[in-house]
Amino acid sequence: MEPAQREATAATRDGAVLVSRTREVPDVSYRAFLSSQPTPRVHWAAPDGLEIAGSGAAVRLTASGADRFDELRRAANAVFESVDRAGPTETRPRLLGGMAFNENHEPTGPWEGFPAAAFTLPRVQLTRADGTTWLTVREYGPDSSAERVEADLDDLEADLSSLPKMCPSGGPPGVVSTRVTPSKAVWTDQVERAIERIEAGDLRKVVLATALGVDLGAEVDVLATLERLRRTYPNCYRFLVQPTDDGAFFGPTPERLVRMDGRTVRTEALAGSVPRGGTPEADADYAESLVESEKLQHEQQLVTDAIRQQLAPLGRVEAGEQGVRKLTNIQHLETPITADLDADGHVLDIVEALHPTPAVGGLPPDRAWDVIRETETFERGWYAAPVGWFDGAGDGEFAVGIRSGVAGGRSATLFAGNGIVADSDPEEEWEEVQPKYRPILDELENGGDDGHGTDGVGEGDRRPDGTDGSDRRTNGAE
Repeated sequence: MEPAQREATAATRDGAVLVSRTREVPDVSYRAFLSSQPTPRVHWAAPDGLEIAGSGAAVRLTASGADRFDELRRAANAVFESVDRAGPTETRPRLLGGMAFNENHEPTGPWEGFPAAAFTLPRVQLTRADGTTWLTVREYGPDSSAERVEADLDDLEADLSSLPKMCPSGGPPGVVSTRVTPSKAVWTDQVERAIERIEAGDLRKVVLATALGVDLGAEVDVLATLERLRRTYPNCYRFLVQPTDDGAFFGPTPERLVRMDGRTVRTEALAGSVPRGGTPEADADYAESLVESEKLQHEQQLVTDAIRQQLAPLGRVEAGEQGVRKLTNIQHLETPITADLDADGHVLDIVEALHPTPAVGGLPPDRAWDVIRETETFERGWYAAPVGWFDGAGDGEFAVGIRSGVAGGRSATLFAGNGIVADSDPEEEWEEVQPKYRPILDELENGGDDGHGTDGVGEGDRRPDGTDGSDRRTNGAE
C-alpha cells in the first residue's frame, strides 16, 4: 500500500485533523529503517537517550525572513489544534528540523532544498526511549482517516519485522581531495580586519567560519556515516535533516542550545576548548590548563553573561557552577544556565532569543552578525544554527548545528569556525580551526579507524593539511 501523504504550509487547511497511531515494536536498526524509507528523512538522538527517526511528511512547515519564528509558531498551532492520537507521551507529535543561520538564506549550492526554516512531522517514525521502541504512523488533512492510519501501521509493522536489529555501518567513501574557503591569505586578512574593529571598541568578539569542500571517492552513504558517528561520539547530540535524496545536513554537535519543559528552561555556556590527552595524566593537564587560562575564562564569562542577559526579560535566570565537559575527543569549559519563565511560552521564543549564541556569532550579537555578513565569502546555510524539535505544548529541545556538514553524491561541505577576540593571532587562528573538521572528515576518510575519538586522542591529531595540531587550544566550541 502506498499511504497518502499530505503537506501543510503556513496556511493550513480548515477542518484538518492530525491522526496518529503508535505501537510498541521490537528494537530495530535505525539506519536500516531510514534506508528502507523515502525522503524527507530526519533523525534526532540526544545524550539523555531519546532517539527519533522519521520519514515522509505528514506535515511540513517552512518559513523565511525576520518573522520566520512567528510564522512557524502560528502554523504549528494550527496543525496541533485538532489531534486524534493514541500512544505514549514519548511518541507525541513533534516537529523536527531546523533553520539557516541567516533568516534571508536562499537554498542554493550545497544547500539546495534547505529553506530558511523547515520542520517536518514525519509520516512514519521510530521512537526509542527508556529501552522501548515504538512505531508511529500519522496522517494530516480534512479527510484524514484513523482506519487508514491503522492499516498503514499494520503494513509497516510487518515490513519492520524483516529489518535487522543491528546494521553494519559499512565502509567510508574515502576522500580524494579537499579545498578550504577562504584561502589562508584571505582568512588572515579577515581576522586582521576583525581585530581592528574590536580595537575600535564597537565589537568584543566575532566568530568567523570556514568551509571545507570535500571530493569523495564514492557516493556518500550519509546514514552509514551517521551510524559511525553514533559509536565515535556517543555523548553528543546527533542529527540528520535530509529533505531530498540530493543532500543531507548532519553532525555530532556537543552544544545544546535550549531544552524547555513547561516554564523551565535549561541551556549552557560552552566556550573554550582543549584536546583530550592520550593518558589520564595528560588529559588532566589539558583540563587544568583550560580552567586556569585567563583568556579562555574571560571568553567563557562573556558567553555566560550574554546568555543570562538574553534570557533575563523572560524570567528568573541562574548560572550554575562551571565545570569541564569531557567529550570523546575534546573538552570544553561549561556553565549550566537555568531559567524559570514568568509566563507560559514556546521553545521557539527561547531559540529566537538565543540565536546566534556568542559561541557561534559573537558579542554584541547584532554587531557581530553585521561583521559576519560583511566578511564571510560563502553561505553558512544551516551551519551553527538551531536544529531540534518542538511539540504541541511548545516544549522542545534544540542543539547548535556545529561539527556538521552537508553531503550528497560524491561531495561534502564541512564547516568550522573560531572566535576572534582582541588578542587573537591570525596565524594561530588558522591553525586552530583546522581540527574542527575532523569529526565528520575522519568518518568520510577512513570510518574513524585511525583512532580519532575512540582512545582519548585529541580531535586535532591530524588537520586537513596532514600536519599535527593536537597540542593547540581551540577558541570556543564552534
